[in-house]
Amino acid sequence: MTKTAKKPGGESSPARNGPKFSLWNFWVSATLLKLLLIPGYYSTDFDVHRNWLAITNKLPLKEWYFEDTSMWTLDYPPFFAFFEWILSLFVPKFVRKDGCLDIVKVGDFGLPTVIFQRGTVIFSEILLFAVLQIYINKSSLSERSANFVVASSIVLSPGFLIIDHIHFQYNGFLFSILIAAILAAKHQRYLFCGFFFATALCFKHIFLYLAPSFFAFLLRVYVLNFSNFKFKSYYDLISIVQWKNLFKLGGVVLAVFTVSFAPFISQWPQVVTRLFPFSRGLTHAYWAPNFWAIYTLLDKILTLLFLKVPYVHRLLTQIIAPPLIPATIEEIKWKLQQYNVGTKGLVQDVYFVILPQIQPKLTFLLTLFYQILAVIPVLFSPSFKRFVGSLTLCGFASFLFGWHVHEKAIMLVIIPFSFLVISDRRLLTPFRLVVSAGYVSLFPLLHGSADFLLKLLYTLVWSIIYFLALRQVTKMSSSVRRRVFFFDRFALFYIIMLLPMVIGVQMLDALKWRYEILQKYEFAGLMIYSIYCSIGTLSSWVGLSWLYNFDEPLWE
Repeated sequence: MTKTAKKPGGESSPARNGPKFSLWNFWVSATLLKLLLIPGYYSTDFDVHRNWLAITNKLPLKEWYFEDTSMWTLDYPPFFAFFEWILSLFVPKFVRKDGCLDIVKVGDFGLPTVIFQRGTVIFSEILLFAVLQIYINKSSLSERSANFVVASSIVLSPGFLIIDHIHFQYNGFLFSILIAAILAAKHQRYLFCGFFFATALCFKHIFLYLAPSFFAFLLRVYVLNFSNFKFKSYYDLISIVQWKNLFKLGGVVLAVFTVSFAPFISQWPQVVTRLFPFSRGLTHAYWAPNFWAIYTLLDKILTLLFLKVPYVHRLLTQIIAPPLIPATIEEIKWKLQQYNVGTKGLVQDVYFVILPQIQPKLTFLLTLFYQILAVIPVLFSPSFKRFVGSLTLCGFASFLFGWHVHEKAIMLVIIPFSFLVISDRRLLTPFRLVVSAGYVSLFPLLHGSADFLLKLLYTLVWSIIYFLALRQVTKMSSSVRRRVFFFDRFALFYIIMLLPMVIGVQMLDALKWRYEILQKYEFAGLMIYSIYCSIGTLSSWVGLSWLYNFDEPLWE
């Protein structure tokens, strides 16, 4: 048996011999499934990207971020705009005639456009398979089977299937760049890590939520050197900075941003406005399963309680003075009529009737606070495992407390967590919770009985296979035998109950046409999804945070 050599940093070098694990068969089978899904359902995001193809193809660069004929204006960073422009160059003539590149208020296109755009998603996702194959190939012999399980679980992810190949987006391609940055950090290629993460940011700015972890990790392992540091005066602090490394890393990152944003420097205010549209409101039309879903539900419960039991309102007004609470029942009724209270399916600013209004500044401060808590340990002990833990918690903080979070943003948590979970079996419980709740929370993105069976069966089969496989390959630490992680039984019960919840909501939707009360509360199904899945994501965050902050040996 070939032994693996150790690198100076402690990282095992790739094994030259041993079993070969290839994602080729997975790519073939997954591609066949995705080809079958081409004529199926797609969301308004399909016309969003079709419109971006048209904008970048038909208009000069200086007009890309100003064009507003359609409501689907360009709101991704420049690298993604250039990506759309490159795709538009390959649109065949018969697809152009189909209306693929028409700048119109609402797209008018047929099957040729659908086939072309679906094909671009499938083709671009090859990069995800390639990056994860490199991840497997560079593994040591002892890690290879576990890393293969992680890689295959990502390329077959129900999240990518639902979001990209049915709902329609390019997340597989975009997350492959983020994964490349994580792998560069694992193999101590820190300049490549900075390059890939900066590139990912210039493709999709939602990755900005993960920036604190990358910044702290690269600062600590590549820029600062405390090996021979002895503090005698404040001038000694300068000696810990490796200035050559700082300039190299800074130069790489600035070069990427310069290439991306320099062509739009004169349009900078407009680009920023498009990238950060705070006018869209705290929650999406369908609440993402996060803290604000619980907050919004509490406001609904209090509103209903005050209207049905006025005595409770009168009692509370004796304790809490207006305007912290509405002064009268008539004021509550007036607010319900005048404002969007979050159950009308509108992408507008949500108004809370009873609870205090939430401002963007508060969500930013909450997100930043919990991200700082995740980043501080990396500054003191910058191991790769701790870095990925910090990355996952930064993704959690942005998803749970951010402004106008989409349910699709749960992939910011699941993908980094996938690289972490195999390191210790205690991480399996919070991982299973967030994966189960996160993938199920994506179900309302799809409509129709055929899509229901597909998303349910695919996610169920994926969960059974990979939950069992991960249990087999995760490392067992000695502390597991001394105690049982307190979320285990709760998590098992919670995950099992996801199935009746999904089937129950589907039955409510199927019976909606027969019962007037179900038509009156048409968003009840979405609310059930949001609230139940938010319990899972919040519980997973609490569990991972506990291990991250109070189980020091796990991260060494």
